[in-house]
Amino acid sequence: MMDERVKKILELAVANKASDVHLIGGNVSKLRVAGTLMDLAQSYQVSTEELDKMILSMLSEKQRETLVEKMEIDFSLEVAGARYRVNVYRQKGTLAVAFRVIPMEIPQMESLNLPEILKSFLELKQGFILITGPTGHGKSTTIASMLDRINQHRACHIVTIEDPVEYLITPKKSIISQREMGTDTVSFDNALRSALRQDPNVVLVGEMRDLDTIRAAMTVAETGHLVFSTLHTNSASQTIDRVVDVFPEGEKEQIRIQLASVLTAVISQRLVPTVEGKLMPAFEIMIANSAVRNTIRESKSFMIDNIISTSADLGMMSLETSLASLVKQGIISDEEAMRHCLRPEELQSRLRERVLKNA
Repeated sequence: MMDERVKKILELAVANKASDVHLIGGNVSKLRVAGTLMDLAQSYQVSTEELDKMILSMLSEKQRETLVEKMEIDFSLEVAGARYRVNVYRQKGTLAVAFRVIPMEIPQMESLNLPEILKSFLELKQGFILITGPTGHGKSTTIASMLDRINQHRACHIVTIEDPVEYLITPKKSIISQREMGTDTVSFDNALRSALRQDPNVVLVGEMRDLDTIRAAMTVAETGHLVFSTLHTNSASQTIDRVVDVFPEGEKEQIRIQLASVLTAVISQRLVPTVEGKLMPAFEIMIANSAVRNTIRESKSFMIDNIISTSADLGMMSLETSLASLVKQGIISDEEAMRHCLRPEELQSRLRERVLKNA
């Protein structure tokens, strides 16, 4: 039975609209609220021994065996009116745990301030759409919102392969199969090969972690399905390089050709603190038009930034354009924009344009 102290801490996290909870025995327990870590009250601090008991109370016998064998484990948990993605790990020879809070209700795309162009991707029958960005910047929420919109408007079979399952998607017009690593399948690439025999229309690969998963995901997209996945990369050009670089040297040319043919878009996002203390997404959007496909095939990913900057009429957007727009609207400060940009010179240029127009 789960320790009551775990439930109380998670209830506190939900009440404070926290995104994460960190418990490390002998350290100060913390919540992350609007991107900032905050100390929990003294009554919620736990010793190493207490935390061991709290963590073990959440685990099944099989999960305990996995933790002993691998010294870390990911799983999902439902308690205190919310779901959680949980990672138990070892540090300095003791157990620690990080919880990611996942709301029970999937937010609508409009409430997340997602760009309108993203809706057009959801009408496609086939493609490969990558959502990228640092950890904790809303990739899972964006994908869940996009999948739920498909679920609301199209009669599809949506298959998700996750580690662990995060948002629970309630079937509407679509049927939903959500498969969790370790519980429903042994690996991403096995699940993807099996997915081809499950009559899917839309497939989510929770994260492309290795060569076999990337290869299988591209094959699923190539065989006539709409595939979504995530990568921990900072930009579209870095995403292309990361995918290609995973493969052995002798395969890179063929992979560039395959990736160029299946890729639909790369959406890189950041959650930026607003002047009101909330979080607002900023985006880089690359759409795989003929120019982008050529740069991928010819191993010239360094040209992608320029293509994005000069293709606003096609719906593409640089991160700096998105940040400058948020500054112009008074949503974020100049300082936060600079803190989150990739190309400071470009952002400064766009902010100067704002000043000149207002002069």
